[in-house]
Amino acid sequence: MNEPFAMSVVPNEAIRRGAPWLSGAGAAAEVVISSRVRLARNLAGAPFPGRCNAEQRLAVLGACRKEIVSAGLAASGARLTWADVHGLPTLERQVLLERHLISKEHAGLKQADGSAAAGAGASGAQQVKPPGVGPARGVAFTLPDESISIMVNEEDHLRLQVLRPGLALTEAWKQADAADDALEATLGYAYSPRLGYLTACPTNVGCAVRMSVMLHLPALRLTGDVEKVRRATRDMALAVRGFYGENSEAAGDLFQISNQTTLGKSEAVLLRDLEREILPEVIAYELTSRKLLLEKRRRFVDDQVCRALGLLRSARLLTPEEALSQLSLVRLGVLTGLIGGVEEQAVTQLFLLTQPAHLQRAIGRELNQQGRREARADLCRAALAGAAPTGG
Repeated sequence: MNEPFAMSVVPNEAIRRGAPWLSGAGAAAEVVISSRVRLARNLAGAPFPGRCNAEQRLAVLGACRKEIVSAGLAASGARLTWADVHGLPTLERQVLLERHLISKEHAGLKQADGSAAAGAGASGAQQVKPPGVGPARGVAFTLPDESISIMVNEEDHLRLQVLRPGLALTEAWKQADAADDALEATLGYAYSPRLGYLTACPTNVGCAVRMSVMLHLPALRLTGDVEKVRRATRDMALAVRGFYGENSEAAGDLFQISNQTTLGKSEAVLLRDLEREILPEVIAYELTSRKLLLEKRRRFVDDQVCRALGLLRSARLLTPEEALSQLSLVRLGVLTGLIGGVEEQAVTQLFLLTQPAHLQRAIGRELNQQGRREARADLCRAALAGAAPTGG
């Protein structure tokens, strides 16, 4: 049996299980993969991280860690874990990135082979030092639910995030607001009565909250209508991003939609606009497109999902892009009843489990690019062994 890595921030059982936000639970889960609320906060009297020297960054890290650990943020049955990100091996930072517990910038990673999380070398990513990102970076997150994560010394001193499965922005906001109140009681935030919370990026000034959902829109892509959604959301001052957020592509037909500005808008207005007005229309558009595909182009969509299943059950080498694109179609096939013998949740978790760092952690050793492609194909064949077309 392979020995675990010397430093594993996320337990092995969590690696094997996947991520809670990919559980398939929550409202509208057939379309909405997850909901996220993220708050940006900075400490009063301290320069923004990009302007901090090494001593100041260490001081901010120490002050934030003390208050975060003692704030009692973990729900009943969960525990808070802290990690000094700057001291973690590259692979462990990439695990946190793949689980959406930290950002690519916070991890100090960049794309190296064209995929959102993949990279060169044994670990699957190249280590870099982005402008303004130095040492003294930390993250706190709750286990086993992973609902709360707090990055320290990213673009802002604090980036507090709540991540939940399905359409659950209201619940995520309430949890984030409570955690923020607990920290604000002991940490003095940089705040202007006129502008609101002060942040490193001007687009976050104000309430400094980003609300986003990750949507699976395979039918809209197959019908060619996904660009209409992109244009419509952009016209409403919303950001449309890929699986890993900013600067990432929409691999696997996964799209993140979020508010783009916060100045002059309250949290209640942002929440209402997204959860009650915009998202129901996008969800209905995708579900209607799935229904129309089955009614008018059934042979076409059946062919697409069966080809995808056949490839995943036969391939001996798979890139991350190939895996995500084919898994997207298989998930569509399961949800529409065209594929049976496998649970939707198992397919959805493969979006994460086929990523480079998770593959290596599951196997117990670092792999080069060829090894990762082999392991990815092996995993998909095993996970989908019982899946088959229904002939419907």
